[in-house]
Amino acid sequence: MNEDHTLVTQAKAGDFGAFEQLVNRHERRLYGLTMSILHRREDAEDAVQTAFLQAMEHLGDFREEASFATWITRIATNAALKILRRRKGPERISLDAVSNEDQEGVVPHPEFIADWRDEPTRLFEQKELARILTEAMDNLPEKHRLVFALRDVAELSIRETAKELGISEANVKVRLLRARLALRDILTRVFGDENRQVRAPHQHEDAGDGTTKAEVVLRSYQTH
Repeated sequence: MNEDHTLVTQAKAGDFGAFEQLVNRHERRLYGLTMSILHRREDAEDAVQTAFLQAMEHLGDFREEASFATWITRIATNAALKILRRRKGPERISLDAVSNEDQEGVVPHPEFIADWRDEPTRLFEQKELARILTEAMDNLPEKHRLVFALRDVAELSIRETAKELGISEANVKVRLLRARLALRDILTRVFGDENRQVRAPHQHEDAGDGTTKAEVVLRSYQTH
């Protein structure tokens, strides 16, 4: 964002008001992100506060090779993950050990399909949409919610997400797909273009080439 760049330049020059504007621009989005990871208001608020304090302390080291939004998002993600690790204790249990359903179970297909008016990672920018997305994510199992938050919201790589959660990269991909499908099913009803909304085909319906229509749908989601 050009405005962010201007504010960062001013903040580096000692303009605390400019930094306050950066906080105001990104605070709500970062709270949505940390809340999706931590699921506790107090912890999410602590993570956001920690992120901005660290950003202020290290602003002089920020070389702007990436946008300020990307930089502060990564700081907030790391702050949230530190809180999550403390909560789980020194010995982190791999979520793979809890259940193998993600590797062996059937991936559910969405009930409705429609183009979205916006991408989910952008919805945190607006108060009401952020609330709806947060509520939708609250309905996800924790292991799916965490993968979605780290991969799609915080934009960690598949490898980084797997490392943080102590699971395989393959399982990250499956859990991410499950989370995306579940969220799309919920949010399509809210944000989808009603004129283009259609009932999703069921798994037994054939697309004509030996591939079920549901499989075609799933492949389309994997490209997003």
